[in-house]
Amino acid sequence: MLEAGTWQQAHEIVQEDESPLGAWLHGIVHTLEGDLDNARYWYQKAGRAFPGRDAISDEIAAARQTVEGRATT
Repeated sequence: MLEAGTWQQAHEIVQEDESPLGAWLHGIVHTLEGDLDNARYWYQKAGRAFPGRDAISDEIAAARQTVEGRATT
């Protein structure tokens, strides 16, 4: 969803998740939106360092691996 550019739909989904993973995903969505101050807030809430906009592809890939890893356990 994030890689496809449908971040608005992704935003609606992550707003429902109050876990650290949900906060991280929320931060990624705000980074995609260009709302970096809000992204920093969500990264902090997730307990993660905010890597900046240039790292968004890496962040999406890492998030995918995390989500897929949880689905298989």
